[in-house]
Amino acid sequence: MKGGSGGGGGVAPAKRRWRGLAIAVLFLVVLSMLVPLGFLLGLHSGFHSAGHIPLQRPSPSGDRSSHIDNLVRKLGPTLPKDVLKGFVNEAKNETSSINATPRTEQKKGIPIPPQVVMQPFTSKNISRINGKAKMKSDVDESEGFCDLKYGSYCIWREENREEMQDSMVKKLKDQLFVARAYFPSIAKIPAQSKLSGELKQNIQEVEHVLSESTTDADLPPEIQKKSRRMEAVIARAKSVSLDCNNVDKKLRQIFDLTEDEANFHMKQSAFLYQLAVQTMPKSLHCLSMRLTVEYFRDHLFDKELSEKYSDPTLQHYVIFSNNVIASSVVINSTVVHARDTVNQVFHVLTDWQNYYAMKHWFLRNTFRDAVVQVLNIEDSDSYGKATLSHLTLPVEFRVSFPSNDSAPAIHNRTQYVSIFSHSHYLLPEIFKNLEKVVVLDDDVVVQQDLSALWSLNMGGKVTGAIEICSVKMDQLQSYLGEHSFQKHSCSWMSGLNVIDLARWRDLDISETYWKLVKEVSMKEGSALLATLLSFQDQIYALDRVWVLSGLGHDYGLDIEGIKKAAVLHYNGNMKPWLDLGIPKYKEYWKKFLNHEDQYLSECNIDNELVLRLSLWILGKLRAQGAKC
Repeated sequence: MKGGSGGGGGVAPAKRRWRGLAIAVLFLVVLSMLVPLGFLLGLHSGFHSAGHIPLQRPSPSGDRSSHIDNLVRKLGPTLPKDVLKGFVNEAKNETSSINATPRTEQKKGIPIPPQVVMQPFTSKNISRINGKAKMKSDVDESEGFCDLKYGSYCIWREENREEMQDSMVKKLKDQLFVARAYFPSIAKIPAQSKLSGELKQNIQEVEHVLSESTTDADLPPEIQKKSRRMEAVIARAKSVSLDCNNVDKKLRQIFDLTEDEANFHMKQSAFLYQLAVQTMPKSLHCLSMRLTVEYFRDHLFDKELSEKYSDPTLQHYVIFSNNVIASSVVINSTVVHARDTVNQVFHVLTDWQNYYAMKHWFLRNTFRDAVVQVLNIEDSDSYGKATLSHLTLPVEFRVSFPSNDSAPAIHNRTQYVSIFSHSHYLLPEIFKNLEKVVVLDDDVVVQQDLSALWSLNMGGKVTGAIEICSVKMDQLQSYLGEHSFQKHSCSWMSGLNVIDLARWRDLDISETYWKLVKEVSMKEGSALLATLLSFQDQIYALDRVWVLSGLGHDYGLDIEGIKKAAVLHYNGNMKPWLDLGIPKYKEYWKKFLNHEDQYLSECNIDNELVLRLSLWILGKLRAQGAKC
């Protein structure tokens, strides 16, 4: 019994201990639920995020000021100092005037800093200040707002925004493409005969318009109505239940035809481009014929100043050309920038076809005190062995090579390397009494005085030329073959060349050239190979400031570099006297034309004035039509 009562008395205290532990655990659970709830209530009433400041109801001035100070202190790490300063001042000003503010206005609360609240990006809130894009707003914003919020693309897009050219023509072509795709399927449905007829009629109308118009300016006035009708018909065609496979097949068929047509036009444009480059423009041919006829009609007194032509103390310039205007621009630009023209003598070497035209042009046009002699290089009676069956002009080779090993072919670098032709190797024989000449190609424009070239010490070299270190000799190995040459030496160009004829004769450069030509006559690029090997180790590198080349093929030349260069070389296919010439470079060539010459106007060579006059008359007619 004692043992049993003793055991029962030990159970009750144990139950009481477990009950106490259960109550404590329950209390901790309730407390754990109340603490987060209290934290959330406190966050709602007293703590705020850095990105938004809630509206506050008015409170006593003392509590409000301290509350604002605490609030700003909490937000301090997230806002710039200038924002905080303006924010505190504005809040204090509002606090000081709160008692005088009506009850309805007291709900205004604390203003939101403009740097915190961002406005949506639209075209309406962008302005341009000094050519740069800037965001508009009712409040002051920092200059870098657009850049910081939307990235640098935001400013770039506004600064480089371009309007689509001929957008209506492009829209009509797209509509025509879609209409042609739906028409065959619509035409097969008897119940849609009316829609099929309307679709066919709209297709024919748009085709007729596009056959006569290539730009928006050529479109008829009622084109907007036709476009809306076409759009409505296409929408109705899309709403008809059709077999999608038929529409897909027709779209693919039209796409294939369009691709074939595009390939044809690309090949055609390439052929026409080469044809335009290699043939003489009609206007230049007209000028040459007119001058030739006038030469035999006028019988102008031909002043032959033979004593100047062979005087070695004068400055002699040689030009190989069959282009009257091009050679005239070279001479005119050289004379205009020369300090002293009395000592200048120009020798223009041409062929039989252009000889009399050249003679007449330079007889009726004077170039200050300079003297111009025209020579026919094909006249064997005058020069004997120093003649050719036909004139050969400086040869240009188009050299393309990748910028790096992994670059695709579309990113290849291209250079046009112009070199001496066969005619250049007759210079020592034609000018036997001269010791030094400067050879100018007919596609150059001179912008500075060239007299410094005559005092140049070339150190025993035969020719002074501009080196092209972007084209090394080892890159021309396919032309040079197994002949010995310095692989890492730079190639060089014609255009502006100072030639020591006395040194040329001593080394017999011409004989070396003719031997090499016979050896490699069957090889592609034989003229390039023979020229480079003939003048190996005989090139004096002129300073690069003398010549800037590439104006006949490179669109990306620096304008400042063009203005500073002494000579501009239009090497490449896009010569300045062709319609293919690069427009922004043509002005440097055109300003040396004689715009008042009668023959230039009659042959429509200087058609810029005619174009401006036509545009002026057209503008006047349009203005009168608008008034009517």
